[in-house]
Amino acid sequence: MDERYARYAPGRRAVLLGIAGTAIGCSSSGGRRASPSPSPTGGPASANGSASSSAAATATGAAPGLPVVTAWAPNPGDVQPEVKRRAVDAVSALGAWPPGEPGLAAARARLAALGFAPELADQAGSLLVDAPEAVLEVVDAQYGGILDTTASVLVACRRWTRAADGAVTADGSTVDVRLSRATPRWTVTALHPSDPGPAAATVSAQATRVLADSRIVLPPAAADDVRAGTVHASVLTALETLAVDHTIDVTVLRSGHPIDVFGTTRPSDHPKGRAVDVWDIDGRPVVDPATPRALVESFMRAGAAAGSYNVGGPYALPGATFFTDPTHHDHVHLGFTT
Repeated sequence: MDERYARYAPGRRAVLLGIAGTAIGCSSSGGRRASPSPSPTGGPASANGSASSSAAATATGAAPGLPVVTAWAPNPGDVQPEVKRRAVDAVSALGAWPPGEPGLAAARARLAALGFAPELADQAGSLLVDAPEAVLEVVDAQYGGILDTTASVLVACRRWTRAADGAVTADGSTVDVRLSRATPRWTVTALHPSDPGPAAATVSAQATRVLADSRIVLPPAAADDVRAGTVHASVLTALETLAVDHTIDVTVLRSGHPIDVFGTTRPSDHPKGRAVDVWDIDGRPVVDPATPRALVESFMRAGAAAGSYNVGGPYALPGATFFTDPTHHDHVHLGFTT
């Protein structure tokens, strides 16, 4: 999420750490929290950090070749965790299913069982594929915006599907989940899955370096943005500069982010390929109360020094470049003009 806007309800991001291991065929850049390696025995991959993926998507006893991922849970620093939990549960119900439950009708039934409108499955896009079985890992659930009665939660995820012949394919997406306050709980009103587009015929040397850098951890949709050539060089340069001193976990670059700054008609820098949101710095989630404030503040200053004109985060820093609000309590936003 980027830029300032007027009205907010309290909001922080849930912390989601990926599972350790190396992805097979996954479209992420790799790194210390790349996707879990499928266990040859169907046992759980080793955990690296707090839990990830929704309970609705947890694959307990997954057959050989598919990873077992643990249940997603909010971070202790989250405000209004129920908003993110609802968003994650909806995405998980659509992006993961047990053996024998593929297809639109089964997805509608899973949504209905969780109290969601079944017709949301019609907006699932690439979350629904023709495969007998799928498991899903939530990398991060970040606010795209949180107001008094409406919210946007950006759910970045990795997913593994098994074909009828046993072949496993890894992919992933970032879904902009829109919600409205309701009684007794927030309800999901719309889904906007990411659509990075095809990879460019030629990937720049800079993009190749970013994709290969283990200190820049990209979820699948963000990595596909880089491959598509739609991320501006100023963002890639800043990532490379910041990665000299930090390991950076990115939530979103371009696709999967609201087109406008949430709650306004002002265009966001993200769809232009001129912004990046970072949810974890050096293995320390931005939202976690245990993360040193000095680390986050120094990273925000480093982002400004790397060329960002618009640095958002959980803390108020002096200067017109910096801003804070409830949405940005769960990540650091860096926006660029060129």
